[in-house]
Amino acid sequence: MSLIRITVNGKEHTVAEASTLEDLLKTLNSSASQTSLPMATAVNGSHVARQARATRVLIDQDAITTFEPITGG
Repeated sequence: MSLIRITVNGKEHTVAEASTLEDLLKTLNSSASQTSLPMATAVNGSHVARQARATRVLIDQDAITTFEPITGG
């Protein structure tokens, strides 16, 4: 199994090659205490919608940003 290097919110991680954004989030959330909070995601500065996370395959050097969406009027 080959590994690739990515960053998540500025912190370096390694994941298996062909991992999806959804795979990554499941791995990160399994160790987080707040797994039910809504989360927005971006890869290399481009928004990735929730329904597209399962098909967004990560590649070496991708920069993932996760954040709580801002609501308001």
